[in-house]
Amino acid sequence: KNANEYMATMMPRPTLLLSTIMIASSLRFIGASSRASVSARRAGFSTLSSTSIQGLKLRGGAEDGVFTPPTAPSRDISSSSTVASSSTEGETKYVKLDDPAPGSPFHYAFPVHSLEEAKVFYGDVLGCKEGRSSEKWQDYSLNGHQIVCHWVGKDYRCVDYYNPVDGDEVPVPHAGLALTVEEFHALAERVRKAGVKFIIEPHLRFQGAPGEQWTMFFKDPSGNNLEFKAMVKVENLFAKYNVVD
Repeated sequence: KNANEYMATMMPRPTLLLSTIMIASSLRFIGASSRASVSARRAGFSTLSSTSIQGLKLRGGAEDGVFTPPTAPSRDISSSSTVASSSTEGETKYVKLDDPAPGSPFHYAFPVHSLEEAKVFYGDVLGCKEGRSSEKWQDYSLNGHQIVCHWVGKDYRCVDYYNPVDGDEVPVPHAGLALTVEEFHALAERVRKAGVKFIIEPHLRFQGAPGEQWTMFFKDPSGNNLEFKAMVKVENLFAKYNVVD
């Protein structure tokens, strides 16, 4: 016997009618709840797809599937003007004078014998914007890259070694930037006007080769060597070939 026939034999007709109505209502409620649950799960997945996943960037599209995090907006490093902005985070107040370079800014820390002289050289002569500092160290933005001067004592001076490169005795260690040709000549003029002595004068080396570039060397007040260069063809910065000295 089906459910209706069974209930017809076990209870009076009025009670049977009421029970049938209650069972039908319960079945409709269960069906509606199940559909609502499925719709909610679909809606949740749709929200995840449209908000969380849209922040992921695939380089070259879905074909190569290489994930790269979002990078900072493009930055014109040739501009010397910077708009300062200030913010408050808890009880710590700060002023931001520059933005990070796009991509992955490098971090370079080096010793100095005087933070005061370093401030004049890196801040005034080279025009680097100052970041965080303490009594023993100070940050600077070198075209959006983080360099840090660490005070190690008044007697410190960089110990030089030399290696021949295209006829020049290049001091090592050294650090610096690969600039555009226009930026290179503007910096060379700025350094010259400030009275900084060149260890290697600005000139063109590797002429006619894939690595043809402008280069110059000079020191900071603690004797740390700096090289700034400019590739004639920017795309050849990492051109691989053997150089005959």
